[in-house]
Amino acid sequence: MEFVKNDKHFCKYYEGIFIFFKTGMRVSEFVRLTVSDIDLKNRKIIIDHQLQRTRDMQYVIEDTKTSCGVREISMADEVYECFKTIIQNRQKPKVEPIIGGKTGFLYLDKNGMPMVSLHWEKYFQHIREKYNKIYRVQMPKITPLVCRHTFCSNMAKSGMNPKTLQYIMGHSDIGVTLNTYTHVQYEDAEKEMSKILEVKPKHKNAM
Repeated sequence: MEFVKNDKHFCKYYEGIFIFFKTGMRVSEFVRLTVSDIDLKNRKIIIDHQLQRTRDMQYVIEDTKTSCGVREISMADEVYECFKTIIQNRQKPKVEPIIGGKTGFLYLDKNGMPMVSLHWEKYFQHIREKYNKIYRVQMPKITPLVCRHTFCSNMAKSGMNPKTLQYIMGHSDIGVTLNTYTHVQYEDAEKEMSKILEVKPKHKNAM
């Protein structure tokens, strides 16, 4: 993230990428966000639709992927600051695009239209390619979906109630939350067992 923040070209996408990692939103939900969907006063994100662009370059507002996709997400302090910066630095086009009755989209492309999923996927790709040309230790492939997986796994490991996590992720089936997006390893299981049994984790070479 520091590489993105300090890069003179990609730094303008820093806040958006940070939000991907810290909210678990689908990219189609993020690109749909408008200024009115960001409640800075109450520090919450309102998600009730998603934005798609068809093959013939038509922009459409659709329902969320599942009925449970309609939700409100509380902002952590850092996420709040990111949205505040995005709104303050938002482009002021001569004509605001209106799609499906929605206007005030947070990010616009060079043509003054809302950025879509493909834009962000390309930004992630270009950031990785530039980073890997500079540094010996290579950056793995990261996409908005990887950010979503990472957020869900981190929240699960932190001990968040599964039903709460299901709500935040917008999943209709908690099985998706638990089985698809969380990646628990041996060390995680060992720590949890230790908490329950109130004993310290034992090292593998312990007698």
